[in-house]
Amino acid sequence: MSEDKQKLDGAAWFTLSGDVNSDMVHRVFEAVADMTEDGVETAHILLQSNGGYVSDGLCLYNYLSNLPIRIVMYNGGAVASIAVILFLSGQERYASETGRFMVHKSHASAPSGARPDALRIIVEGLQADDARTESILRQHVQLSDEHWLVHAHADLHLTAHDAAKVGLVNEVRNFRPPKGKRVTNI
Repeated sequence: MSEDKQKLDGAAWFTLSGDVNSDMVHRVFEAVADMTEDGVETAHILLQSNGGYVSDGLCLYNYLSNLPIRIVMYNGGAVASIAVILFLSGQERYASETGRFMVHKSHASAPSGARPDALRIIVEGLQADDARTESILRQHVQLSDEHWLVHAHADLHLTAHDAAKVGLVNEVRNFRPPKGKRVTNI
């Protein structure tokens, strides 16, 4: 058996798109149940998401990072906000030439007429979310001081080539399933 053929055995290809929320968490849990039953050793996942809920993104990051399945992530268009943390669960990560990333601090709207105690709880929650996501970013990505400064006050946008320079992706490469292999939407 050729080396290329051996690499394909145990590998499967998937697409995952939409908001990072409890529905996506459920879909990923179901898909991984199928992967383990099917003996998948390496899951190639094309992710397309503009973000969503921090807690759901952190759950997926922790879950996928600790599976006995090798996760290979691809950005074929846009991976933004908490979806960047989900993307970082990949042991290998790639982006298409036209792929873009965006990271930013957490944000929320205060309810109209909110009292100071309620506002303090919202702020403390946002600060806790920022600390959790920044810790994961720092584990995987080597942003420059200038990048961190932008991140502190605004949305930080990275092209595929920028992402490769800071270690967010291993290289600029397209999601390209082999001919005849099924691509499953999660």
